[in-house]
Parts: sequence; C-alpha cells; structure tokens
Amino acid sequence: MRIDDLLKPESIQIGGAPKDKADAIHQLVQLMTKGGNVRNAEGYEKAVLAREAEFSTGMDGGIAIPHAKTAAVSAPGLAAMTVPGGVDFDSTDGQPSTLLFLIAAPEGEANTHLEVLSRLSTLLIDKDFCTKLRAAKSADEFRSVIAATEEKKLAAEQKKAAGAAQRDAAGYDVVAITACPTGIAHTYMAAESLEKKAAEMGVRIKVETQGSEGAKNVLTADDIASAKGVIIAADKNVELGRFDGKPLYSTSVTRGINEPEALIDIILNGQAAVYQAGAGAKKAAAASGDDESVGHKIYKHLMNGVSHMLPFVVGGGILMALSFLLDSAGMGTAAYGHSTPVAAFFNLVGNQAFNFMLPVLAGFIASSIADRPGLAPGFVAGWIAKQGYTFAYLTTDMGTEAQATLVSPLRRLRCWLHHARPEEALLASPVLP
Repeated sequence: MRIDDLLKPESIQIGGAPKDKADAIHQLVQLMTKGGNVRNAEGYEKAVLAREAEFSTGMDGGIAIPHAKTAAVSAPGLAAMTVPGGVDFDSTDGQPSTLLFLIAAPEGEANTHLEVLSRLSTLLIDKDFCTKLRAAKSADEFRSVIAATEEKKLAAEQKKAAGAAQRDAAGYDVVAITACPTGIAHTYMAAESLEKKAAEMGVRIKVETQGSEGAKNVLTADDIASAKGVIIAADKNVELGRFDGKPLYSTSVTRGINEPEALIDIILNGQAAVYQAGAGAKKAAAASGDDESVGHKIYKHLMNGVSHMLPFVVGGGILMALSFLLDSAGMGTAAYGHSTPVAAFFNLVGNQAFNFMLPVLAGFIASSIADRPGLAPGFVAGWIAKQGYTFAYLTTDMGTEAQATLVSPLRRLRCWLHHARPEEALLASPVLP
C-alpha cells in the first residue's frame, strides 16, 4: 500500500484559509468525509479535538498532523491542506502551521495502513519535501510530489534493510525507543529524525518504535549491551527494566523530532545518569531529562493507564454489541441482550470486560508512577473504586437489613483484635453490623 492509496484528490485543499485550529480541523474533517473514509463526521471531529486537547500535534517547521483512531472512521485515510497564510496550531516553536495532514484510523482493523502513515510522517522530516508540497498548485501536483518522494524512500528502506545485518554485527553507539500515546505519527517521526541525524554525525544508532502496530526494530540484549547509552523519546510509559545499569536519558517525543543531535550528544558525552531498575521511581526520575515538566509527567502516567485500559473497553463494547445482534427482541421476559443463551454469553463476557476497566486503568497508572511495586496496589485501589467503596462506607453504620447480610471487612478485623470469639461479639454488638 502507498500513500496515494490513502490520500485521494478530493481530500486535498490547496490554499486553505482557516480562522483557527478548530476551524482547520473542521475543514480537514470535511475533506476526509469527501474521500469516503468517515461514517460519523461529528464523532470523528470530536475524537480529533479530544486528542488535540491532550497534546498539540503542531510541530516545528510549520507542520501539523492531527489524528485520531476511532470507530467513527470507516476506512483508513488522509486529508491534506496547504495554508499560505498559516494558522496557529499551538506548535512547539510558536510559529503558524502552513502544511496540515489529517490522519483517520479505524478501530479493530488490520494495521497495514499504519506502515503507510508512519512513512508519511518520516517524509515530513525532509524540509525540501515540505517546500515542494507547499508550492504545489493543484491536488494532482501535490500527490505527484508525494509519489516521487515515497518511491525514493522505499528504495532507501530496501538498501537499509540489506545492510542491517552488518550493523548488528558491529554493534551500536546509541540505542533509542520512540513512542507516543496513539503511536501513529510522532513515534515514527522521532525515529526518523534520530536516525537521520545519527547518520550525519557518523554515529551508529538503532531505534525501536513502539507504535499502534506493536514494537518494531526491537532492541536485543546484545544491542543494549554494546551501546554507550539509551535515549527514551516517549510521551507514554516505557518499560525500562532491560536497561538496568545503562546510561539513560528520557524526554518527550517532541524533542526526539526537533533536537536529535542534542539527545545523541548527551549520550556520547556521558551526561546521562545510570538507570537502576531496582532503585524505584526516584532513580528512574534521575535518568529523565530536566526539561520534563510536572504536567508532562502526569500526562505520561495517565496515558500509560489509558493505553492499557482501551482493549478492555473496545473488546467489551464489541462483545456487548454482538449480544444485541444475536438476540431476538421480545423472546421471553429477559432484558434485551439476554433472551437467548448465545446473546447472554456475549453480554456477560462484555460486561465482565468492562468491569476490568477501572482496575486496569488504576493499576497501570500506579505502575507508571512506582514501577512494578505499584501494580498490585493500583489494581486493588481500582477495584475498590469500581465497587463504590469509600472510607465513609467502611466507618458508617449500615441499616438493620444491611447488618443482617453484610459484615464490613474492617469491622470484622476490629472484632478479631478485641474479642476471642469474633463472630459471637459481632452478633452481640448493638453498634457493629
């Protein structure tokens, strides 16, 4: 699959003039809809705006790549717009964006298109390529520039693959991991930027990408052992245990795109702290870049929980939808979705998958904050929240009916501490349930 297969002429606007970011996204969504890639334009636009609220997709060099992966998308696609006058997209360099690409990714489909989208992201690192796109006078010229550059890119990738074995044998000076919450664009742009700059500097580098299609170009134990240090350019939590004892520098994926030379120099000059996996969160923080704000750290912790929670939400929702599809309305007295055994089975499994949503979210947020020791407490806290328990619930007397059927675990423990025979004390107490 090529970029041309995803970017249709009717989804390209030359010389757009949106008033602001929201208007630019709205116009791009309309272009995407013209290409037949969206089943629910309003839902898709909300998903794009929600992603934008998490972290701006505006980047240095006048480029913005808003995107969303949602069920409102019927087929993977691209939309593009050139904006000669520029539009404020909250870019990292504070400059207006003049070249916009919108990415649409559907949920629950094969990830073949993600390779194409990542290829586009890496092409946009080339300033000459972007200049040619901005100068295009028509949609056809715009697409021809992409097609010619993509052909060269594919040839370079084949040449790179042919020499991979020799580089692996010689080892690497630096290894890196790039990742962003959606894993569609920024992950691969950061990897391309690091690889390109390393080639200019004569530095051997291997970059593992942790995108939506899974980890690619995975770092082996030999790769890590031979490297002088590790760069983590990610906006979500990355498992660091395999880098124990190695100099490691962690920063945002945006810096991986915009400041690859500075990051490589930090490793080569010995400025990165040694990561100690067994030393807990404080040592892990010592390996991070000083520029990482408290807000960005909180964002990474939250995204780690959300990314692990989503499969339960999506999978549970699909199973519950199947229960309605396989049910027959009006059969028996059971609620819709439970009238037939098959429907009831799918509804039960789907609902149980939903029950894991809060525990998984809380568990992996805690794991991101405190590493593996935080996983179990996070899961338990999430389950307690799911059940609706509060401290007030544990300490407030229940009604007469509740006293006859429910014994608070906390109060049962209190009985064990003060009575030789807790059940007798429990039943005799006028206060405890």
